[in-house]
Amino acid sequence: MSNSKLTPTDYSNNYSETGFWDKLTQFAKSAGREVVGKALILFYVASDPDTPKRAKTIIFSALGYFILPLDAIPDFTPILGFSDDLGAMALALATVAAHIKPEHRQAAKRKTTEWFGEA
Repeated sequence: MSNSKLTPTDYSNNYSETGFWDKLTQFAKSAGREVVGKALILFYVASDPDTPKRAKTIIFSALGYFILPLDAIPDFTPILGFSDDLGAMALALATVAAHIKPEHRQAAKRKTTEWFGEA
């Protein structure tokens, strides 16, 4: 099945916590602070038991897309590689914004600072 025929549910089926952390640790530097920060916010929102299932499905779809090795713009493509992932995560963040708590943002900022240093 080509990626152009995948539905959001298909992408959420690609999500796993192990796959998420593997992708982040392998590509954090090349993905950059913004991509990593957004991915981490989504991860912490999805990890919160208070987050509704529908919001988690949206998040897992975006993070599942991020985890896929080949997507619309392959991640190894210079400059543009993670732009499609960033777009998917930005859309997911906007959609689940009502469920993002300050502690989700703080946890993401701590981890991002740990990897990239102070902004």
